Amino acid sequence: MSSSPASSTYAATDGAAYDRFIGRWSRRLAEAVAPLAEPLREGSLLDVGCGTGSMALALVGRYPERDVVGIDVAEPYLEYAATRPGGSAVRFVRDDACGMSFPDASFAAAYGLLLLNFVPEPLLAVREMRRVTRPGGAVLAAGWDFRGGLVYQRILWDSAAGVDHGAAAIRDRLFSGKMALPNGMADLFSEAGLQDVQRHSVTIRMDFVDFADYWDPLLGGQGPVGGYIAGLPPEKQVAVREAVRAAFLSGAPDGERSLTATAWVVRGTMP
Repeated sequence: MSSSPASSTYAATDGAAYDRFIGRWSRRLAEAVAPLAEPLREGSLLDVGCGTGSMALALVGRYPERDVVGIDVAEPYLEYAATRPGGSAVRFVRDDACGMSFPDASFAAAYGLLLLNFVPEPLLAVREMRRVTRPGGAVLAAGWDFRGGLVYQRILWDSAAGVDHGAAAIRDRLFSGKMALPNGMADLFSEAGLQDVQRHSVTIRMDFVDFADYWDPLLGGQGPVGGYIAGLPPEKQVAVREAVRAAFLSGAPDGERSLTATAWVVRGTMP
């Protein structure tokens, strides 16, 4: 995740907490998304808004002969990414997705995993990804299908909205924005001047041991979900937790749950 700190409401303060919250799932998503930019031109690969490095490390694993660069504005995430297995093979750099410091045509392909929903100017970010990609190279972005395919967040926000008006407002903002629409990212790619724009969807599973494995990572304060939970007064947090727990259990004993998580994936070509 990458954005301007001054204009973003995304809490990005703890790499380990983020990795427990969503990084464990973005790794699965990255493995599925990485091949969708092929065939690749010769050259280095760029992970924009790399967070704790899921896409960058997937690219290193798939293309060990290539240089891979990961950028983000959140230094705690970059520091954590560098310590992960394989992290020494990636050049992690602090940089802004909406104003990258790289020269034009620096990379064979640019990837943005779970990025465009959270940058203040997503069109500018896509234009920057286009700018730093070589002619004929691929630009690829993936974002959760919040409204129709991200079950763990529907459980959270729909349940919380029943006991807290603030949750309803956040849900409606996340789920009604352009990036949450099926063609939101594809339209953005076309507007940014990319060619041969294609939309796909990728579904992974989020496997939870029990409700604690679902809920406790939300307490780390990362992203809109973590920021919302952490900002609740204690009594309201308990009410939200119990509403979400009831939805998670759905009348059955606590234990393992496997929830689907679908992402929209858009690929375009630099003219």
